[in-house]
Amino acid sequence: MRLYAAVAASGFRRHATYRTATVAGIFTNTVYGFVIAYTYIALWDERPHLGGYDQSMALTYVWTGQALIAACALLGGGFQDELIDRIRSGDVAVDLSRPADLQAWWLAADLGRAAHQLLARGVVPMACGALAFRLALPASPLTWAFFLLSVLLGAVVSFALRYLVVLSAFWLLDGSGVVTVAALATMFFSGMLLPLNAFPAALGAVARALPFSSLLQVPADILLGRSTGTALAGSLAFQAGWAVALLGAGRLLQAAATRKVVVQGG
Repeated sequence: MRLYAAVAASGFRRHATYRTATVAGIFTNTVYGFVIAYTYIALWDERPHLGGYDQSMALTYVWTGQALIAACALLGGGFQDELIDRIRSGDVAVDLSRPADLQAWWLAADLGRAAHQLLARGVVPMACGALAFRLALPASPLTWAFFLLSVLLGAVVSFALRYLVVLSAFWLLDGSGVVTVAALATMFFSGMLLPLNAFPAALGAVARALPFSSLLQVPADILLGRSTGTALAGSLAFQAGWAVALLGAGRLLQAAATRKVVVQGG
């Protein structure tokens, strides 16, 4: 565990060195936050209780999305390109020969990245949103604690989804197509474009049952106080269940990929 804690810390420090990119990301998230916020204001003026949210809750949802867009990789990215390049070049054979587990190594590194992105690109846009609009932010520290736990679980689910996508490169060699499709699915089914509660009944039910909802919709509902008591426990269990299932699927696919490397002489 000490090794993976060090890898996570290294991932945090690595992304902290990209100060210009971080400032650009903060600026972009804040600007888009205002654009989407005013779009939501116009929409909620026409549909005041769309998805069970009032306008203040809808605006809180907007800025929560901007706070999590990088931390939970709602647009993809993170370790994907680097690991796909290592698979394409064959350097992954060196990674597989190390005494560290490949999946655990990249999970630790990605959690370090997510922690940095949450602090650097999450806090400032949320603060700007809170200063400019009346947001429905909770007063209870316990609600914030459960929200952060949900964000952690969402980050693990996000990693597990992207790891499965990356492993496809063992067979496809160029995983760019799968990465693009996965990013589009994440944008739509995470609730990044519109809260899943506002989807038509059948589509909304399907979307909320998919793992993508763990990345934004579930943490946002916890922050907004819509998930409390038994519902809160169920939401966290939903995220944890998908995390375990997807990490397990990743291990199975990794084992198959390892056999492929060995057969090819890697």
